[in-house]
Amino acid sequence: MGRGSDTTTDDGPGACPGRLKVFLGSAPGVGKTYRMLDEGRRRAARGTNVLVALAECHGRASTEAMLEGLDTLPRVVRTHGGADFTELDLDRVLELRPRVVLIDELAYTNAPGGRHAKRWQDVEELLGAGIDVVTTLNIQHLESLSDVVEKITGVPQHETVPDEVVRRADQIELVDLPAEGLRRRMAHGNIYPPEKVDAALSHYFRLGNLTALRELALLWVAGRVDEALRKYRDEHSIGRVWETRERVVVALTGGPEGATLIRRAARIVSGSAGGDLLAVHITRSDGLAAGSSLAALAGQRQLLESLGGSYHAVVGDDVPAALLDFARAQNATQLVVGASRRGRLRRVLTPRGVGETVVELSGDIDVHTVTHEHAGQGKGRRRTAFGRGLPRSRRVAGPVAGLVLPALLTLLLRGISGPLALNLTSEALLFLLTVLGVACIGGVVSALLASVTTSLLLNYYFIPPVGHFTFAEANIVVAQAAFTTVAVTVAAIVDRSLRLSRRAARATAEAETLTSLAGGILRGDRAVSVLLERTRETFGMDRIELRPRGGEFVPPSSAASPPGPASDPTTDHETRVPIGDDNVLVLSGRRLPASEHRVLTAFAAHLTAAVERGRLAEAAAEVESVKAANRMRTALLAAVGHDLRTPLAGSWAAISSLRSRDVDFSPEDREELLATAEESLAKLSRLVDNLLDMSRLQAGALTLRLEPIALTEVLPTALDTLPGSPPRALVDVVTQGLETAPDVFADPPLLERVIANLVANAVRHSPAGRPVTLSASALAGRVELRITDRGPGLQLADRERAFEPFQRLGDTDNTTGLGLGLALSRGLTEAMGGTLTPEDTPGGGLTMVVSLPAAPVPAVACTR
Repeated sequence: MGRGSDTTTDDGPGACPGRLKVFLGSAPGVGKTYRMLDEGRRRAARGTNVLVALAECHGRASTEAMLEGLDTLPRVVRTHGGADFTELDLDRVLELRPRVVLIDELAYTNAPGGRHAKRWQDVEELLGAGIDVVTTLNIQHLESLSDVVEKITGVPQHETVPDEVVRRADQIELVDLPAEGLRRRMAHGNIYPPEKVDAALSHYFRLGNLTALRELALLWVAGRVDEALRKYRDEHSIGRVWETRERVVVALTGGPEGATLIRRAARIVSGSAGGDLLAVHITRSDGLAAGSSLAALAGQRQLLESLGGSYHAVVGDDVPAALLDFARAQNATQLVVGASRRGRLRRVLTPRGVGETVVELSGDIDVHTVTHEHAGQGKGRRRTAFGRGLPRSRRVAGPVAGLVLPALLTLLLRGISGPLALNLTSEALLFLLTVLGVACIGGVVSALLASVTTSLLLNYYFIPPVGHFTFAEANIVVAQAAFTTVAVTVAAIVDRSLRLSRRAARATAEAETLTSLAGGILRGDRAVSVLLERTRETFGMDRIELRPRGGEFVPPSSAASPPGPASDPTTDHETRVPIGDDNVLVLSGRRLPASEHRVLTAFAAHLTAAVERGRLAEAAAEVESVKAANRMRTALLAAVGHDLRTPLAGSWAAISSLRSRDVDFSPEDREELLATAEESLAKLSRLVDNLLDMSRLQAGALTLRLEPIALTEVLPTALDTLPGSPPRALVDVVTQGLETAPDVFADPPLLERVIANLVANAVRHSPAGRPVTLSASALAGRVELRITDRGPGLQLADRERAFEPFQRLGDTDNTTGLGLGLALSRGLTEAMGGTLTPEDTPGGGLTMVVSLPAAPVPAVACTR
């Protein structure tokens, strides 16, 4: 899928960009590297120049065996933080210029010293040089899914690849393995070393985790395949439905039966894995008909979205055609419509309703007509002349009716004789009614023609002497003139009423459309993109773009356009609407009638406001950071008044006393004064260090020196800096599992500060005789350090507040510090790429969990 099929040549890289193939897996160990090397062997067997630039075999014999017969590039060694790391030799690959290069682990973060920070950036450069790349990736490393994976597994993802990089791949091949099979591979030692198997099976590789990750991978790949299919159908102008996956479209009229239709469609979708549920409401360009409720539509939209469906609004005068056009554009396989609400009389007068027409024209789309309790109750959408404009057929029918209907009435009245014969007054009223009927059909012009026709017929056939035109008598002339005036006046009033009715109906339609628009914006946080897509759907356009006034296109990430062929300026009509002072909205597709421009202007106003709101939000975010800094400074000034002055005053008094010549201190007194001064100055140093570090964190100017470090190396120094004497710290703190824990990738001095602050906080709150416990464990490339106390703990509502600066929640002594310990510890931990979270201690107390990246094990290059 993607830009093309997999082809190779022996001509070497050319001017064209290289082709990317990605082997995507749901979890580590499914066999991505093995499949990548197998692909390389297959291409090499065809004579293609294949180079293995980097393959992480992890000591697996079966994977290493796949390297036999393949040219393998030695890795380049980079030193960082006292450790050596083997990396991809990008410059050497560009120098050798193979036809195909194999590079494992696309999401890998390069060690400092290379040209790019991420391996996917190395791959982008190789593709730009015309070299084909075959690579591997796990689903948890996709940027859009990293937060979902973290919720499932509890493990944060720090190495991610932008989705767009993977979407541009020419081929994405899913490497799939059932969860049970993957766990068996893990238990047999084929993925991790034996000492890590139990921990992995009980944490990241739980059956539920693997099943959820597998579903994420399958759905993501299915979505990409669906995009490629839609693009192919658009490029080849394929209109018929291809039933590759179930897509069910629900036709909503705004009537009370909408909820029933949505639930019925949801049951159809639930019966097919991976199906889509869509609902569409067709808004007429001349207004909503009776029986449509905006409140009902809003409630039905909420129900639809709660069931995982999407709502769409489309403008169309021919409801069946608009409904089927939307369904075919979405490649829908099934269409759900409600049984007609028309009563028996209307069924006789108009036997073909919307549902019947849809069934007749549906073609290869299955149509479900769902019965409901409102069917046949005569509360359908009434379509009368008072709710419609004058199409071409009526403009033609009006004058014809103005000539034919009076003639037919004349024949009818002339044929009545005897007791049923009418007098002149009744005959004149019947002719007047005929004029009104013509006015309803063709407007005032047709009514004028009918009034002249009826006046002549009435004069000739019904006013004595019959059979002659009589204009000699003044009263007859006045009567004829009055009749014509009344007929034209009444027709004009009727025509005005029609136009006012149409305006009111159109205003209702516009209000309904704008209400739907506002609802779509309020339901999402991407107002501009939502508005663009909603505008395109509402007006039935092919493309919509937001361009700067200079004429250049906004980058694709800022413009909402459906997949499909680019607009052709020679055949597509463009409608342009200004958006603020800097942008213009360009709609490509059908020519918009003047009646729809007012609504489009309203959409443009909303879009202008959304763009401006985005700018204001950015400005507000900048102001918020300034306000936060001001709040920090205010709180700092309020706190330092006592907390810094106390140790300063204590050390000052001790040193002044020692320098005084008026008092002769004994050696014991001098030693006590020196100890007091030393303790006060140490406390002052710690407070100043905390303040400086917090200021650096707030300013983003903290300098890090990350390197592999063992927890057992950091702990003694951290415990030595605890408040109080070292013997108290050693008595109150016990350790578990720190010796066997992997090294962490961290800044040693900062990690010492974090551990010291957390242990000091735990010791302060632990009751006497209950030691603080430090334990460590490894999980999925992370090391978790747990500092556990048996104190009173923290309420759930107070846990996040405890990490705010200058907070001393639960402290019995508020004079012991600035309350920066936890805030500084979290800030330093996150700066090192870790997390600090509080948990309840089983049996009572609080556990602080410090999660840090495990130091990468120096990799050994796979060679033949």
